[in-house]
Amino acid sequence: MHLQSQLELSVGQATDAGRKSDNEDCIGIRIPSQPALTLKGAVAVIADGVSAAEAGKIASETCVRNFISDYYGSPDAWSVKTAGQKILNALNRWLLGQSQLKGHVTTLSIIIFKSQRAYIFHVGDTRIYRLREGAFECLTQDHTAHIHGDTAYLARAMGMDSRLEMDYLELDVMEGDTYFLSTDGIHDVLPEKHIHQRLNQKTANFESVCRELIDDALSAGSDDNLSCQIVHIDALPPSDEGDIYKKLSDLPFPPPLEKGQSLDGLTVLKELHASQRSQLYLVEDEQKKRFVLKTPSLNYSDDAAYIERFVLEHWTGKRIDSPYVVKVIDRQVRPNFLYTVMEYVEGMTLDRWMKENPKPNIAEVVRIADGISRGLRSFHRRDVLHQDIKPDNVILDLQGNPRIIDFGSCYVSGIEEIDRPFDREEALGTAEYSAPETRFRKQKTFKSDMFSLAVVIYEMLTGTLPFSGALIHLQDERKIASLKYVPASAFNPMIPNWLDGALEVALSPYPNRRPASLSEFIYDLQHPSRRYVKRENLPLLERNPVIFWKSLALIEGAVLLVLLAWFIH
Repeated sequence: MHLQSQLELSVGQATDAGRKSDNEDCIGIRIPSQPALTLKGAVAVIADGVSAAEAGKIASETCVRNFISDYYGSPDAWSVKTAGQKILNALNRWLLGQSQLKGHVTTLSIIIFKSQRAYIFHVGDTRIYRLREGAFECLTQDHTAHIHGDTAYLARAMGMDSRLEMDYLELDVMEGDTYFLSTDGIHDVLPEKHIHQRLNQKTANFESVCRELIDDALSAGSDDNLSCQIVHIDALPPSDEGDIYKKLSDLPFPPPLEKGQSLDGLTVLKELHASQRSQLYLVEDEQKKRFVLKTPSLNYSDDAAYIERFVLEHWTGKRIDSPYVVKVIDRQVRPNFLYTVMEYVEGMTLDRWMKENPKPNIAEVVRIADGISRGLRSFHRRDVLHQDIKPDNVILDLQGNPRIIDFGSCYVSGIEEIDRPFDREEALGTAEYSAPETRFRKQKTFKSDMFSLAVVIYEMLTGTLPFSGALIHLQDERKIASLKYVPASAFNPMIPNWLDGALEVALSPYPNRRPASLSEFIYDLQHPSRRYVKRENLPLLERNPVIFWKSLALIEGAVLLVLLAWFIH
């Protein structure tokens, strides 16, 4: 990993049962070695098991130990927020499951330091304070409800409710900051001014400061368990662009390769593709096993942002595992040049398939779309956006199954959180397939990939791009509203109304109007839904029941008059 966190911390912590026979508090700090310090950061956790619950001690210990363990076991590509929320929701469900026998309830406060930022997760009445340049402030809010006077009860905690309401906060970190975490056995009896004074002591022994605060709280009459932690930011030296470039440039770019040439034991059979940014070669190893070799373009040999993205392509690809995504290969050979090796998939690109199937079977199109969506979901589960879904980046193997290729435009949430001295490229996708929000640096989500997939489906079905190709010319954010959906059935009358409706929703220029998930979108493509049938195509009874029943009454009246006249006659 070329990005190496230079975060340096001094820490101290202490806990004491106090005047109680049992200590239901639990605390934990972990400062890992590299590369985890860069990719995941350092963690401090404090929990106070609720004494009114029978198993408060078990709850607090479970939350502290399991959060730290599970956080560092979570995928490197996950953002801090994604990892934290998933782990905490799982822990909350476990506590609730155990509570059928005994009450497993605890407060919990967590702070994670990663690169130049801190991330806080908090529920209950444990607290996190910050001392910065003489100002001492509480960063969390107690989740308590007051009955009368000083009498209060805990309103939110781990294991209390199936719907976990966890406060989340992100903030910048400064060198010299001191963060203080405590349970109510300390902060309920000691004034903030007193804690502030203790933290201002000129000492590097923060564990002794924690012990002093516990003793102070006991002397002040605390009758609860007492726990506290101190984390001091010793150093946040800025990353040096030259140093990062040096790390990125450890491996030189390979020269242009010709048929028959070898590179680290791989022999070139032919060039598959070449662009301004990279080259693709079909190669084989000594065992005659074939692979695809991707090499960077010499045009960018001094471009740190480009080199980083090329390096991350291999890093990202190694973390995606799906039968619908081409695999990145780690060979047991030390590389002498910068390149990526991928499995070779025999078949054709989706672009070529579309040219050979200008009037495809609709069921076949939906089947291919389903496979692409399954591949995309494997990215999204890792908190990664592909950002460049288009026909050229999908291969259909010999069985007709789609495989997503090219990780060069991926957005990796966990990597984006790491500070770097150069700007990364933002809009990396292909304009005619990219969602409008990616063009204007708005928040990107899995719905951005959904939009791109919908563009590809529309093109497969119609042979043309949606919005009459206006996406590629969209340069002004104010013009997003001008994107008007042209029904796919206008180009292909075989497309059913409900499928056209599902496509229209997925192609909404506004992310919040698209389906809630990729699986929902694919389901709507596979199953007729009345909500996507245009009103004029609904039966009269559903379009206008009043007119329907009036018309039926008139018809019945007319029939009765005819019958009556016939009998009289």
